[in-house]
Parts: sequence; structure tokens; C-alpha cells
Amino acid sequence: MDTLLSNMEFHQTVPEQFVLPPENRVAGEINASVSLPVIDLRGGPHCHVPDRDKLIREVLRAGKEFGFFQVINHGVSEQLMKDIMGVTEEFFNMPKEDKAAFYSEDASKTNRLFSSTIYGKDGPRYWRDCLKLACYPVPETINEWPNKPTKFREVLAKFIVEAREVSMMLLSLICEGLGLKEGYFEGDVSSGQVLINANYYPPCPKPDLTLGLPPHCDRNLITLLLQGDVSGLQIMHQGRWVGAAPIPNAFVVNFGHQLEIITNGILKSVEHRAVTNSGAARMSMAVFIMPTMESFISPAKELTNEENPPLYKSFLFKDFLRIYTDLSAKRVDVMEAFKINV
Repeated sequence: MDTLLSNMEFHQTVPEQFVLPPENRVAGEINASVSLPVIDLRGGPHCHVPDRDKLIREVLRAGKEFGFFQVINHGVSEQLMKDIMGVTEEFFNMPKEDKAAFYSEDASKTNRLFSSTIYGKDGPRYWRDCLKLACYPVPETINEWPNKPTKFREVLAKFIVEAREVSMMLLSLICEGLGLKEGYFEGDVSSGQVLINANYYPPCPKPDLTLGLPPHCDRNLITLLLQGDVSGLQIMHQGRWVGAAPIPNAFVVNFGHQLEIITNGILKSVEHRAVTNSGAARMSMAVFIMPTMESFISPAKELTNEENPPLYKSFLFKDFLRIYTDLSAKRVDVMEAFKINV
């Protein structure tokens, strides 16, 4: 519990366990001439979209070119987004005694508060605290969430439902745009746990020595990220890192490995990382749409034929997770493990 970064008022040095090998540190400047596409969702899931075809083209174009984009006018209110970031900040600022019940270093636990993410055995630690929770369906999960701060459960329950609806809207647009059968992304492939990672990155005295998160791709289907007003997210694009500048009330959207495999590589799961800074704490809220553990994942038949054979093997999602963890979430290694070598 004493290892939580949020329990310490000020960090004057970077402890040795957080110092990365020189080859893994932040090096070089980011590509400031490129920015992520911004897509207007025309009011979100509950609004009629008169130019739906145009919106579909925008989502697919951004997905093919970047694998990341930001969405605005998505239907989740500005007040609710402020509220979820507010109760999250309150949680991390609580006395350590109030957070102790949720702290665990057991990575097999779904619901836990932990610090210093480690990828691989005896690997370096990364500069963040994280509250990880299973959040859907709400009636089945809400009693396992923190009951402090007072409004935490109330706010998260509303936020997770609306964020999931935005994710399902995007998946519906992708389904239609790629010519998949209606409802392809409903059912097992999207009805597993909806996980949240509430992340806290305190100011770091030497940002050049460490990272908040290492380069990785997400293991799930699709991810929504509410990143607050402090920058830190970077995306790999054409061999260079690109910053995801925060936009008020926007979600950052990215595709997980499962969407890349289902679309047979048409859409990409792209490497991203979190960098630290010395001036301000950063918080973010990531929402992960997961398949069920027994979900059968394979390239969609509609997207494969003799000229475009399947690029990836078929598998159960639970087996993918095991290999993803064993390979420390490294994109090249993970995708190579599931690639069909012709």
C-alpha cells in the first residue's frame, strides 16, 4: 500500500525501480505536424444521423490511417464527464487508509487498486497508479466498486452505460461500412466485461527516465479514453510518435487486437504509450469493451476470400489473453503469435 504514488505528497527523485533502460526511454521529438482526426458523432447513439454514410466513411478513414481518433458531440454530457473525472480525482486524493481495502498486487484480481504496472517478469515499473474495475452489467458489478467518495458509484454507473453506448455506436458504423452482417459486433464479441482503468500519473521529477505506460496495443475490441486536460498520450504513426492533444469533452477512440483480427487487418490496433511530465498530475479514464472469455474470434468470412485469405488464426479469447500476458503486450510478438504464416 505504501508503494502507491498517490500516497506521496511530492517526488524529489525517481526511485531506481522506475528508471528504464536507456533504450526504452523517451527519445527524440514527437511529430508535431500530425494530429489525430476529430470526428463529430452528430449527437451520439440516440440521435438520428442524416448523413450516416459520410460518418461511416470518416470513421473508417481514421481507423485505417491512424487506428486512433477523437470523437466529439457523442451524447455523453459535459457535466457527466466532469463528474467522473471529479470523483476519480477525489478517490486518488483520499487518505491511504480509505483506499487500503482495494489495494492488491494480485494481477489475477479484476477489481483492484495498484501501482507501478509491470510488464513481464522482473520488468521495470511504470509511473502510474490505477484503479481497475469490472463495470458491466451495472447491477451485477456496482456493489464491488468503491463506496468512497460518496457519489463514486452513482456517477460511474451512469458514465459506464453511456460510454458503452458510444462504443457500440462506433462498432455499428464499422460493421455497416465493412459490409458485415447486421449485429456482427453484438453478442459474445462485445458482451464480456466492460473494464475501466482509472489512471493517475503524478508529476515526475525526471520524465526522461521513465514512462507512465510502455508502448503497447490493447487486448480488447475497442477502447474509449477520457484523458482530462493534461497531455501524455502518444500514438505511433508511420514510425514516429504523435501526441494526442486533449480536446475538451472528447473521447479518444482506438481499436484493440480483436478488431484488427476480425477485420483481417483492415483496421489496425496501434501502439501507444503514456509519457510523464514534471509540472502537473495527469488523470485518464479508459473504458475497454471486451469479448466474453469463451468468445470465438476469427477473421470475418465476409472479409476473406481466395484473393484475400485469412491473415490470422482463429482462437478463444481466453487463450488470446494468456498469450498476450506471456508476451508482455508487445504488438509485434502478440500479432506474430496469431498470424498465419503462408
